[in-house]
Amino acid sequence: MQNKGAIRLFAILLALVSLYQLIFTFQARRVENKAEEIAQQKAGDNPELVSEYRFQYLDSMKSEVVYNFLFGLREYTYQECKEREINFGLDLKGGMNMILEVRVADIVRALSNYNQDAKFNEAIRLAREREKESTRDFISLFSEAFEEVAPEGRLAAIFNTVELREKIDYNSTNAEVIEVIREESRGAIDNAFNILRTRIDRFGVAQPNIQRLEQAGRILVELPGITDPERVRDLLQGTANLEFWEVYNQNQIFEALMAANQMIAEVNALKKSDVDTADVVPEVQAEESAEDVALLDEIEGDSLDTGDEQRVESLFSALAPSGRPSSPVVGLATSRDTGKVNTYLAMEEVQSLLPRDVEFMWTVKPIPGSDAQYWTNQQFDENDELFQLVAIKVSSHDGRAPLEGDVVTGARAVTSQSGAYEIEMSMNGEGAKTWARLTKANIDKSIAIVLDGYVYSFPTVQNEITGGRSSITGDFTPQEAKDLANVLESGKMPAPARIVEDTVVGPSLGAEAVDAGFKSFIWAFIAVLIYMILYYGFKAGLVADLALVANMFFIMGVLAAFNAVLTLPGIAGIVLTIGMSVDANVLIYERIREELKAGKGLKLAISDGYRNAFSAIIDANVTTFLTGLILFMFGTGPIKGFATTLMIGIATSFFSAFFITRLVYESLLKSKVDIKFGSEWTKNLFKGAHILFIEKRKFFIIISAVIILVGIASLGVRGLQQGIDFTGGRSFVVRFDDPVPATEVQSVLTETFEGATVEAKTFGGDNQIRITTNYLVDSDSESADQEAETKLYEGLKQYVGADVDRDTFLAEHRMSSQKVGPTIAADIRNKAGYAIFFSFAVIFLYILIRFRNWEFGLGALGAVAHDVLIVLGVFSLLYSIMPFSMEIDQSFIAAILTVIGYSINDTVVVFDRIREYRGLYPKRDLKEVFNLAMNSTISRTLNTSLTTLVVLLVIFIFGSEVIQGFVFALIVGVVVGTYSSLFIASPIAFNFIEKRIANKAKKKK
Repeated sequence: MQNKGAIRLFAILLALVSLYQLIFTFQARRVENKAEEIAQQKAGDNPELVSEYRFQYLDSMKSEVVYNFLFGLREYTYQECKEREINFGLDLKGGMNMILEVRVADIVRALSNYNQDAKFNEAIRLAREREKESTRDFISLFSEAFEEVAPEGRLAAIFNTVELREKIDYNSTNAEVIEVIREESRGAIDNAFNILRTRIDRFGVAQPNIQRLEQAGRILVELPGITDPERVRDLLQGTANLEFWEVYNQNQIFEALMAANQMIAEVNALKKSDVDTADVVPEVQAEESAEDVALLDEIEGDSLDTGDEQRVESLFSALAPSGRPSSPVVGLATSRDTGKVNTYLAMEEVQSLLPRDVEFMWTVKPIPGSDAQYWTNQQFDENDELFQLVAIKVSSHDGRAPLEGDVVTGARAVTSQSGAYEIEMSMNGEGAKTWARLTKANIDKSIAIVLDGYVYSFPTVQNEITGGRSSITGDFTPQEAKDLANVLESGKMPAPARIVEDTVVGPSLGAEAVDAGFKSFIWAFIAVLIYMILYYGFKAGLVADLALVANMFFIMGVLAAFNAVLTLPGIAGIVLTIGMSVDANVLIYERIREELKAGKGLKLAISDGYRNAFSAIIDANVTTFLTGLILFMFGTGPIKGFATTLMIGIATSFFSAFFITRLVYESLLKSKVDIKFGSEWTKNLFKGAHILFIEKRKFFIIISAVIILVGIASLGVRGLQQGIDFTGGRSFVVRFDDPVPATEVQSVLTETFEGATVEAKTFGGDNQIRITTNYLVDSDSESADQEAETKLYEGLKQYVGADVDRDTFLAEHRMSSQKVGPTIAADIRNKAGYAIFFSFAVIFLYILIRFRNWEFGLGALGAVAHDVLIVLGVFSLLYSIMPFSMEIDQSFIAAILTVIGYSINDTVVVFDRIREYRGLYPKRDLKEVFNLAMNSTISRTLNTSLTTLVVLLVIFIFGSEVIQGFVFALIVGVVVGTYSSLFIASPIAFNFIEKRIANKAKKKK
């Protein structure tokens, strides 16, 4: 083998990189295991506190070094290890996954100042309808719809509002107005994304994921470990609220805070036996000013001494006073203590001590502990992140801010003369007057700029600001200045985010999925390892097993390097890769056995076996990889995870099976080790096989035609059970203490859901039911999800017990839930159609180019169509019989595309051998050549199919019920794909090649 040194070096480097990447996962898990242990100890007999203590510990470890690379050459904190670990998807660890949509239609209405022009609103309605079935953007559809309903209409008359009059005048053409709308819409969506990102960052979720999707206005949000979905929905769907508030300075409110601190200390002293009393009073560092010392002396004097060396926990044990009397910042707290401070300040006894018009808000951005030394006398760790608590003065009688964001007409980030970043802001006429009054009344005082209850800035007013133009200064980075400018502009652009797809997976169901997934993985892996040794003998089987082990190691390392998310379908993709990666070893071993039978020596047989198998391996891997690529392009969520692991697995398995095993054999040959490529009971298996495939082709085509016609008849009469991915709707998986009849549950919920379509089916065990319904799926109400969950609880209350309240039911009995809106369902259907179409087109083109023969391409397409129709027919016939879900959803489309890839994989190997034999025996009869080639591939075809089937059966038996339908489709696909490569694809190609040869012969005559 050429370039052995380069291949060996690459293998070593790949192994080292994989090991390096996987160490981060190990280190992160080590810290999390310790967090769990500490949380369990602290919680004692109160399990409800475990998650809180776990979060507190992990939050405190964010900036702690947990891994020293190469003895301190590079230090990694827990947060850095967490960012580099293999991430589990929400279906494995529980949490919430949703797609939010900022509807461009809402933005367009807002830009028009909610104009009531009938033709304008009709154009909006038409564009919304067409958007459901189109892949084009809404604004283009709206432009066309407006031209239809109002051919002479002028958009400038509708959009010449106060906010847009600098960009649109009465002379603007419709095309110019559309461009302005498009630009403003992009800005609004950017604002919405920034707002959502800020809200999520402050939500306290470990490793949240938020990203823009290709579809304009859609945002993917993943929140692992969420246990309160209602709170998340309320948080993310609320419209952004920008406010300008007057403030209290610390010296104006400090006495009230001191009284509150004393009262809280007294209350906690009574509960001393139930709380941790350590470290209540902060340790004082060196004096900074006489006023600071006076403040701290007051704190010392008012803290309760417990009679021992410990002090009782009080307000100032969690909130360190800022030490700046003229600042609106009254104190600082770490992120883990902000909740405690909020609880203290919300106490009725504390509220009675504070001014009635005071409200406290936290800053959105933390400051490092090192900077806090200039604000307070408390010594903070430099790695601490501290949030500032600002005292807001509620001066209006209705509790609203003196000035709100709807008056802002523009904001942009600029650079001041000193080089600092600041934000220039402009307001409309009404806002300018109010801003002038507000700034005049607060000269030398601060005004807080607040969004969604968090303080973004509290600049000091130098003088009265007239004209509505002003600047906001602060310690901004360029990105922060830009984001704040976007935030300020968001006040004038109401663009609420609606949840159009929503999936909640309970932590217990996630843990069960992990257990089932890894159990199926281990058993499948063991089964394949044993099979290879039994079939090819101990030494050759062991080398193949070494390649499989190396392949798994490389897959996990590459997944970690790409920061990919491992989902349940992703595990299925890895396990399926195990079965399919055996194919390369089988191809090589079968070729080596052929060379040995031809009388060649072991060294030459191995060399020729690898060389002759290379073409078939490349073709098989490329076609499957292309299928995975199409899945990745058109799939979403877990399907992308499946496609990612499939593509990575194909690449690593090719390297492991072809190159690493070759290096091993080179080493064994040098050591003169005797190697046999078959056991006693397999060495003569299929020897002398002479099946007349071509002569029997009509018989098999008739059998296939009958099966396909039965399936088509079923599709016409029964159809398919479409999942909510394609129809839109809601689904819930509910677990009961005892078995409950699904038909009874369906009857009860049909009445509870007020006549909406309801279907209930046993899902997994007898005590677990999956419920699907279209109840309120079209509703835009923010409370629709809560209402649907309430109806579910009311209907099932009789089965869980009257003493179980709604929240307990949702937390303990609802294992998972999913909602897919109609627009998302339409997109999924469209993408599924495109995925299947492009997979057919790509495969045909690849085979046409690779084999330079359109007959082979046509035969491959015929086999693929045959396999897909049979799988669809089986699902149509059996969906009401099988004890698991056989819905047509995204996972099913992934299964169909995988079946296509597998079928082509098998077909290409057969075609490759036919092409080879036609070159070897050009004068032989075409039938004989085809039969010889097809018989020579039987051993490889059946071996690959059996190993893949073994893997799939293990997943089906031991895997989670969530993917049983998906795996069943793959099992059917593997069986029919193996059959079609021999009995459909090759005969079709034969018929057309024979016809072409006959026509060519006639022309010569």
